[in-house]
Amino acid sequence: MKDHSITLTAIALSALVSGAAMAADTAPAKEKCYGVSLAGQNDCAAGAGTSCAGTSKVDYQGNAWKYVPAGTCTTMKTPSGMGSLTPVEG
Repeated sequence: MKDHSITLTAIALSALVSGAAMAADTAPAKEKCYGVSLAGQNDCAAGAGTSCAGTSKVDYQGNAWKYVPAGTCTTMKTPSGMGSLTPVEG
């Protein structure tokens, strides 16, 4: 009976590891997009005097980025222009 429990445990662990690996492989690709986040909604990088996520001071701050689906950044239109893959000087 003990061997049977060990075998079932090993199978269960193997299934969990396989599932986690497949989930990681199917996650949609993301890219950093500068100048598209609203104030306080950036994912990171917001310049001097800020610590990181959620610290941008104004809407569409050029040096603050947000994760967006890969390939969509430069097609995002804002009142300040298009999204950018690099920081936007303001």
